[in-house]
Amino acid sequence: MFKHLLVCTLTFTLLLFSFSSIAQKVSNEEIKSRIENYKELIRGPYKKIEWFCDDGTRRDSKDPCPDKIGGIQHASYKTEIEELHKKNHLFFADILAYTDKSDFWDASHNHSRLKQYVLNKYLNRIDDGWIMRKAQFYRGSVQSEDEKEWGVDFYNWLLANDNSVKENFLLIKQSTLEIPHNDETQQSQTIRTLSKTIAEEYPKFMDIRTKIHGQPSASDIQLVEKFSNKHEEDLKDNLKKDIDSLTQAMKLFYAPVNLSSFNQKANVLPKNHYLRNELKKFASTSSDSLSTQELVENTASLMCDIRSHFFTVNSSSDRLQMLDALTQLESIIFKNASQWKPQTLQEQIYKVYVLAQATASAGYIEWWEWNNLENKLQLTNNKNTTLEELEKIERAARSQVEWSASLLQAIYQEDIKTYSGFEPKINGFIDNAVRSSIALKLGESVSELSDFIKKEAQLSNTLLDAKHPNDARGLNPGYAKGKLVIVEDEHIEVDPYKIYIFQKPPSDLKPVAGIATVAEGNLVSHVQLLARNLGIPNSVISAKNFEELKKYEGKEVFYAVSSKGTIVLKEANDLNSDEEDLFKDKTSQKKDSKINVPIDKINLQKNDLLNLTEIDAKSSGIYCGPKAANLGQLKAMFPNNVVNGSVIPFGIFKSHMNQPMPLQSGSYWDYLKATFAQAEKMRENNINEQEVEQCQLDRLLQLREAIKSIKLQPQFVNKLEQSFQLNFNQSLGEIPVFLRSDTNMEDLGNFTGAGLNLTVFNVRSKEKILQGIRDVWASPYTERSFKWRQKYLNNPENVFPSILIIPSVDVDYSGVLITKGISNNNSDDLTVAFSKGAGGAVDGQSAESWLIEMPKGITLLSPSREMNYNRLPVNGGLEQKTTSLHNSILSAKNIYQIREFAKNIRTTIPQKTEASNTGPYDVELGFENDKLWLFQIRPFVENENALSSAYLNSLNPEIDNTQQIPLNTKL
Repeated sequence: MFKHLLVCTLTFTLLLFSFSSIAQKVSNEEIKSRIENYKELIRGPYKKIEWFCDDGTRRDSKDPCPDKIGGIQHASYKTEIEELHKKNHLFFADILAYTDKSDFWDASHNHSRLKQYVLNKYLNRIDDGWIMRKAQFYRGSVQSEDEKEWGVDFYNWLLANDNSVKENFLLIKQSTLEIPHNDETQQSQTIRTLSKTIAEEYPKFMDIRTKIHGQPSASDIQLVEKFSNKHEEDLKDNLKKDIDSLTQAMKLFYAPVNLSSFNQKANVLPKNHYLRNELKKFASTSSDSLSTQELVENTASLMCDIRSHFFTVNSSSDRLQMLDALTQLESIIFKNASQWKPQTLQEQIYKVYVLAQATASAGYIEWWEWNNLENKLQLTNNKNTTLEELEKIERAARSQVEWSASLLQAIYQEDIKTYSGFEPKINGFIDNAVRSSIALKLGESVSELSDFIKKEAQLSNTLLDAKHPNDARGLNPGYAKGKLVIVEDEHIEVDPYKIYIFQKPPSDLKPVAGIATVAEGNLVSHVQLLARNLGIPNSVISAKNFEELKKYEGKEVFYAVSSKGTIVLKEANDLNSDEEDLFKDKTSQKKDSKINVPIDKINLQKNDLLNLTEIDAKSSGIYCGPKAANLGQLKAMFPNNVVNGSVIPFGIFKSHMNQPMPLQSGSYWDYLKATFAQAEKMRENNINEQEVEQCQLDRLLQLREAIKSIKLQPQFVNKLEQSFQLNFNQSLGEIPVFLRSDTNMEDLGNFTGAGLNLTVFNVRSKEKILQGIRDVWASPYTERSFKWRQKYLNNPENVFPSILIIPSVDVDYSGVLITKGISNNNSDDLTVAFSKGAGGAVDGQSAESWLIEMPKGITLLSPSREMNYNRLPVNGGLEQKTTSLHNSILSAKNIYQIREFAKNIRTTIPQKTEASNTGPYDVELGFENDKLWLFQIRPFVENENALSSAYLNSLNPEIDNTQQIPLNTKL
């Protein structure tokens, strides 16, 4: 019997080990090691050459498949490569002819395999073949004819599905540059890659490389030839070969355009098809007879025709021809746009429009985005304009440049993040893709227009020595001085006295002196609201600015943003007297600007749970925080748009904190008070403030962990169960709920406290709800929450959390409404930001944002760039889904609903609460099957000191935005 049990146990253990080894991913370190090994192997990632027969059998390379069966010959993968397929969903050196089309499209993984194929090709170009360094010469491993045949079959299969194309237009178009299906080559990519390779090995080539990457033109051929002649004696043979290849690639790329080749594209389409006629008309024109302007505008117009009529082409093979035509047309504009030299303001605006149209038509923004943007790029008068109109055009065009880069980022970011763990070179992919696109040419033209506007308005940014400082724009006013930190990875420990420039805005943030980001995120995320509320200077800069500022890492800088978006970033030793005065006697200024949290009205005796119907705005700071109190007010005003809810008041938290704390002589509350008393004693003894803070954080960590295990009083649990039955008609554990921290330290004049404490999402089981309550009570004592309170509040120790419990609503999309136009500073307008699923827009997602003008008018501020979102399953937890970006999130009906709701609260809230409570308001809301649900309302607070600063206002000279500017003004 014992022997039998032992055998069973061993068998079970071995099975368990076997299953866990299959499930366990290969580590990044191991993958990195394998990659380096493959680079040196003749066969690289491949095992051997085999025959793959149509009946599914495999044969040795010298034993072909029988004629009656048929098959193809190519390499098979090493076992380790197949292991990466299964364990990591990683695909290196894919042989397409060996791959199922559906597997390659990889819809269940958001098309990761196709994206990886594109990333692999990029790495091959920039890293001398990458894992194929030697295997690219392994004869017979890949058969180009078979790969091309597979590519044609793949696109015929894929392009037959309208939804797949609509949802992934840019991804599919970009993939045609890499997947073999015709005889055309990627000369522009080759030029960029070769110039980068040469510069890395021979630094004297760096200036030419910078020119080729930043402002490519046909004149680069002469630059390279001249360089080659000058340095011929110093160049190694491999460099001479690369320079010759570069010269030949540029000559091919910049060769005169033969428009007649588009006749072939036209001929595949049915007779009388609109695109056939337009392609033939384009092909019949000689490029020699056209000015550069005419060539570019004709090309852009044809691109627009192809994009807007794409789905009238029924044949998938014809659609592939249209995608190839778009790529060829984009290449024509890329090569010629720099030669179009506008002479007047009107010509510059028109060039911006033409390039914007071409960029949209090439797929770099979604078509619905272009439809919302196009009219913002056009003049209302053909003789004169105003600074106000020019700024609107410039803002819209610059937005398109940013959206183009962010769409590429959204498509590839998950796979780039995965690859960066073992291959850092992949991080250059997005920059390379943008700089190879006509979005680069659009950006150059927008910068030229921006320089004209800034000169006309006598406004200009100072951005250290960046060449295009006016590419940046301010978001939140404020000023600061501190060391500059450049952050390429969002995960970093920040210092409250430093200024940070982020590649991507973080979803949460501890106190900092100032921030700037390359990607804006959205105007109403918790991070943006905190920055605006607390007078932390905040701006968005271009990717080029980001690269130019890297050399100032660690330098002491001064950073200021005005209320109208002017930016000053300079070294601290260059301050003028006005700027130096800002930092005199700063200690007393800081103390005066701190806020006292009122605790005189707080009622800690209330030990019964409250229903939302029992409280209103006046309950805030007495029984609960403002979240619950204001939601109770909304429940009374909009009973059909607010769920029922239950509130755990301050008194229940305090009652639990009065219990004895394990391993301590007193209660939890005694320990908390002792923590702050000890800190004051340390300050009296002149101990360094950093040591004081660290001591507090260490003690608060111990307190926080203890609260997470605090014993819940039986009478409280009984009352909680009764409250669930009363409010939700279900027992505790039978309905998923949100647990929202709601402290007395939120929405206090100049301190919003947005997003500092914990919200527990969609918990259902009784045990998880009870633990969630403990976790929410502990959350005000996290390092991030404590540091924000410590910096801006005089009595941060007097924090009391209540908890708002509401049933989960599985909204289709959710977000934030601000009853003010943030981008135009108009108190009559509205700003909204929405993302798919629950919890949208507040956590720094790249949300869909709109300026809703009152009584009518709407402007798209930014489209969503988030493909992942959360749904709320009925059994609790979060279910992550993916979405496409080809349609807007908010519908016209939703916009109308938001407008009407905003009108309503602007009228009724002052009537139902206090006459002075006129807004603006910050509202969290969502839509489920077009029904509007309200989850929170709070005051929208801006920093008055920053808005009224004499120095910051001095950066905004008086300008007459209505002054007429002739459109024939010379540039």
